[in-house]
Amino acid sequence: MAFTCISDRGDLGLYSLTMSDSTVTVGRRKVRRPRALSPLREHLRDTFWFAPTGAMVVVCVVWLATSWLDEAIVGALQDGGEYDAVKELMGFTEDAKTIVTTVSSAMMTFIGVVFSISLVAVQMAGGQFSPRVVRLFVRSRITKLTFAVFLATFLLSLLVLTSYDSEQDPQVVTTVPFLQAFLTLGMVALSLLLFVMYVNSTLRMMRVSHVIDRVTWEAFRVVARMPSGEAGDAELGPVGVQVAYAGRAGVLRDVNIARLVRIARHHGIVLRLIPRIGDFVVPGTPVFAVHGGAAPSRRALRYCVSVGVERSFHQDLGFGLRVLADIGLRALSPAVNDPTTAVQAIDRIVQFLAAVGTGPLDTLRYTDRGGAVRLVQPVPGWGELVDLGFSEIRGCAAGEPQVTRRLFAGFDDLLSLAPEERREPLLRHRELLAQGVERSVPDAADRAFALRPDRQGIG
Repeated sequence: MAFTCISDRGDLGLYSLTMSDSTVTVGRRKVRRPRALSPLREHLRDTFWFAPTGAMVVVCVVWLATSWLDEAIVGALQDGGEYDAVKELMGFTEDAKTIVTTVSSAMMTFIGVVFSISLVAVQMAGGQFSPRVVRLFVRSRITKLTFAVFLATFLLSLLVLTSYDSEQDPQVVTTVPFLQAFLTLGMVALSLLLFVMYVNSTLRMMRVSHVIDRVTWEAFRVVARMPSGEAGDAELGPVGVQVAYAGRAGVLRDVNIARLVRIARHHGIVLRLIPRIGDFVVPGTPVFAVHGGAAPSRRALRYCVSVGVERSFHQDLGFGLRVLADIGLRALSPAVNDPTTAVQAIDRIVQFLAAVGTGPLDTLRYTDRGGAVRLVQPVPGWGELVDLGFSEIRGCAAGEPQVTRRLFAGFDDLLSLAPEERREPLLRHRELLAQGVERSVPDAADRAFALRPDRQGIG
């Protein structure tokens, strides 16, 4: 990734969001506030290779340690003349060898069957809800942990089989894999437990209510990372130069906020991100505007911007609403025709908008330890979030009274929560929805029914 410089001369229960220094509360649900501003952890969560690879490395280290302990135990027993004890250990390990051999031969087949079925389930979920929900399966901790433990158990069983000594005399045997056999049996038990948890988790993720809940929770994690306060361009001074992107074309996934703040502090400048997270950038697109000094070197900014093939939840404030709107649209399509699922998506759209409706939007600023603004990041404004959440669903909902009734109730709830200056987009969408119902429903009684607010749609 490279950059070039361009000179430039010119509180209601369901809707509550509470944040403290260490925790974030959404309604009655609490989690630890995300601390790291570096996207590395989130990038690793978006991969499927890291956890299994790490597990296999760890199991190799553990096997080496237990192998050394087994040799030490056998050596100590032989030095003390406890040959009967060595013989008993050999008898136990010979009995366990059958289990270890069975595990080594069956585990890979088991892994292939289980995860083949899982891939089919993921494909069905992506087709039913939205292709963007597949990311939730990839980021699932229980899925990665199960796969990692399965592979680690298979590898451990192979390693343990290499430790068996062909010598059967307890006086001259060099090692008895006693601890290794115990460790293998423990890994098998852990694999069975994780398999049950994995099946339960996969079945939950195939249910639309849990998918929608998880998408909403990922969206709130973005809100939890947002700093308080706003900053406008007038506070930053004139723009000296702009830094242009020179890497491959793609979606701006996130930026390394911690690193950018350190760079800006070191150079005594303010960096302003020009595109929003989620925008598609091509080589030559201005990415940063530099206020108050010269631009940092290309080497300093090399790993500060992440561009990929798709958007992610990490720093993208609008992506959660995008996925919820996609689920609602898919539910309202003639091929699916599931207005109840659309109502569930609207529930969460209203929840998210109600939570962010009183906070700062449009622009975020990040400060260094001294309190000086070092990085300014644009985010969607209130009107843009309202349009994103409601425009497409509203356009497809006029003929579905269950959905229109839920939308009217959502608008009324948001109007009661939003400040006066943020009521206009809500009133506009409410009026457009009423006009759409007027055009689509000719019967007066049906029209009056469709225009009546109801938080459950039709119950």
